[in-house]
Amino acid sequence: MSSNTGFFEKVYKVASQIPEGRVTSYGAIAKYLGAAKSARMVGWAMNASKDRDEVPAHRVVNRNGVLTGKIHFGGTNAMQQLLEAEGVEVKDLKIVNFKSIFWDPMKALFKEDK
Repeated sequence: MSSNTGFFEKVYKVASQIPEGRVTSYGAIAKYLGAAKSARMVGWAMNASKDRDEVPAHRVVNRNGVLTGKIHFGGTNAMQQLLEAEGVEVKDLKIVNFKSIFWDPMKALFKEDK
């Protein structure tokens, strides 16, 4: 198993905990995993999770609440549609009320569960 594969699996474990109707950021997941400067790598993991139904990649956005991962959903509005189906309001590819629905893995999960 490559180190990327191991990191990706850790990312998937965290992402699978994001509650429906909530979102987090690539950076928040990276910080939780002790790799604060690896937000881009978290994005790569989300892109690579296409065949993993247990990974809600649509709930991971950039630090400003923008749906930057939209391109990995086949160039469609699927990411936005999935979020809206969960009650998340999106306007101009940005989460409305981002701060109020932000899920912080540092607060929600126990560090020893990494």
